[in-house]
Amino acid sequence: AQQLVESGGGSVQAGDSLRLSCAASEFRYTCYCMGWFRQAPGQEREAAAGIYTCGGRSYYADSVKGRFTISRNADKNTLDLQMAALKPEDSAKYYCWRDRVGQGTCEGLIAGRVKADFGQWGLGTQVTVSP
Repeated sequence: AQQLVESGGGSVQAGDSLRLSCAASEFRYTCYCMGWFRQAPGQEREAAAGIYTCGGRSYYADSVKGRFTISRNADKNTLDLQMAALKPEDSAKYYCWRDRVGQGTCEGLIAGRVKADFGQWGLGTQVTVSP
C-alpha cells in the first residue's frame, strides 16, 4: 500500500491559493522529517518546504518563503501545504516525502544542500498556475 498519498492539486490562476494534503501511514519513528518537493517538466526536483516532527520547526525554500505554509496534524497523520500568491513558476508536480533524518539534515534537504534520494515518496499531485 502507498505510504504517502497526496491530494488537493489543480489548475488555478496566478495570485490564487491552493492547499495540498498528504495522508501518511503510521511511521514507527517519533522524530523525523516530512516535506513537500516539486518537479516541473524538464527540471530537477526541488524542495519546497519541510517540517521536523520533534519540535515542529519548519523550513522553506527561498522561492516559496512568505507564500507557502507547511503544517502537520500528528493525530490525523496528515501533512498540509497551504500555498498563497501562486505564480506560474510554481507549476509542478508536488510530492510528499518523509524519512528518519535529524533536524540538521531536514534543514539541509529543504535548503538544497542535501539531495533527497532516499526516504518514502508519494505519487504526487499536479499544480498548474496560469498567468
